[in-house]
Amino acid sequence: MKCPFCNSDNTRVIDSRPADDNNSIRRRRLCDECKKRFTTYEKVETIPLIVIKKDDNREQYDRSKLEAGILRACHKRPVSASQIDQLVDQVEVDIFNKEEREIFSSKIGEMVMNRLQELDPVAYVRFASVYREFKDVSTFMDELKKILDN
Repeated sequence: MKCPFCNSDNTRVIDSRPADDNNSIRRRRLCDECKKRFTTYEKVETIPLIVIKKDDNREQYDRSKLEAGILRACHKRPVSASQIDQLVDQVEVDIFNKEEREIFSSKIGEMVMNRLQELDPVAYVRFASVYREFKDVSTFMDELKKILDN
């Protein structure tokens, strides 16, 4: 690992510990040349995943897009950043456990909605309204009735 300060190849690990709920390893490193310390994170590399969109276009899976959609749904709701991270992590585990190279965006949306419904009903309705493209008030009301019946 190259030192980000002096570009030296002569660095060593001085501390390692689990990070992100054991999903990665945090390594504290020391440069033997400039004596500065820096941190790196090691994470398992997953197979590239392709998302098939509604219009049949394909694009590489992007965690930040998933996070952004969930953040918008949870805006001004009593949902913490750690709960959102946990939800994204859970959905990712579900996605990658399928061990498929391609997944429909609709499947990802359903996974998110199922988890959001448990976390915060208002965030669920917000997400569903965008995801399911509610055309009018009656489809919105139908979704609310489903929640109220449960």
